Amino acid sequence: VWSEHGLWHLERGDFRAEWNPREGRGQVVQLLSPYAIDSVLRIVHTLIQAPAGGFLLHGASAIRHGRAFLFSGVSGAGKTTISSLAPPDSILLTDEISYVRREGERYLACGTPFAGELARLGENAVAPIERLFFLAKGPENRIEPIETADALRMLLRNILFFADDASLIEMVFRSACDFLGRVPAFRLTFYPDERVWELIG
Repeated sequence: VWSEHGLWHLERGDFRAEWNPREGRGQVVQLLSPYAIDSVLRIVHTLIQAPAGGFLLHGASAIRHGRAFLFSGVSGAGKTTISSLAPPDSILLTDEISYVRREGERYLACGTPFAGELARLGENAVAPIERLFFLAKGPENRIEPIETADALRMLLRNILFFADDASLIEMVFRSACDFLGRVPAFRLTFYPDERVWELIG
């Protein structure tokens, strides 16, 4: 991923793409593969969100009672598990890549087409983010506060960004700091049964 003459160029073995941020349009040449366009969309949306104060996060997200909850973690931490345990009255936004958008003084979680092991597209829905949880599996369900510095390290580790561009990287860093100043973050250790959602909200 690189920028030249105001255009972003994206290239991998299975696609070549250009994105013009001024015009809000681009073009893609790719192999006949859903994984190629999925990757292009992820990259382009990181470029769109960075200057707008948002980001894409390696994490699941769902809406319940009008509030969005984010569940972040490395592969195997339980993103798909926590999504599959969600109550029937919840709206699944994704079990893989969460779309975090800034709107004024708040952050919103939006549905995405980026599916994980559930192989389900997220609902076309949006809600203000109530809490961010960093996931861990354990013998019991519990929620613990996290120091801001630790939360920032974990958040930055899980934000998707592909461009080697100092100004955009700084924007993403500032967005992560601002996000944690507005959205409380916790460690959620959970045993894989539905009762964990009684703690979540």
